[in-house]
Amino acid sequence: MRNWLGPLAFGLIVASVTAYAAIRAIPYGLMNVAIERLGQGGVNTMSYGNLATPARQPVVRPSPDLAYSSCPYNISDGPIAIDVTPVPGRYSSLSIFDAATDVIFVRNDVEAGGKPFRIIVARPGQAVPKGAEIVRTNHDHGIALVRILLKDPAEIGALDPIRRQSSCRTVTKLK
Repeated sequence: MRNWLGPLAFGLIVASVTAYAAIRAIPYGLMNVAIERLGQGGVNTMSYGNLATPARQPVVRPSPDLAYSSCPYNISDGPIAIDVTPVPGRYSSLSIFDAATDVIFVRNDVEAGGKPFRIIVARPGQAVPKGAEIVRTNHDHGIALVRILLKDPAEIGALDPIRRQSSCRTVTKLK
């Protein structure tokens, strides 16, 4: 029996280290896949996706009654500004996820009073515009998602011009 204790302890240690490494790495891998799938317009640029269908599902279980706009971001060279214009009469929200898939910010149209708003996403220590609303993150990469609830998928055409007023871009002026 004693001859098994060493290999058993070694096996348990290897299994524990492997499980820990997998648990730490999986969220980052999932975020990289999401950035690749949602980054139609590139990094630090808002993409205005088509409605989800059974044949087109860029993420797991997208809601067919939501219009998604996405901005995969990289703030390693400086902060980004996310401007959101809510669609009147429709629930909408901005959710910002970091590289570990953690939600670091959420605001919906009710909380915004139905008015447009701007959020600056930056790492600690990065210079940001004075008076701006700042969301700090310890990760360079992530995704910002704007969701708009549709009463009927056919209304996307009429709402699309308003949806396209939301944007994401690198901050170049710090006034």
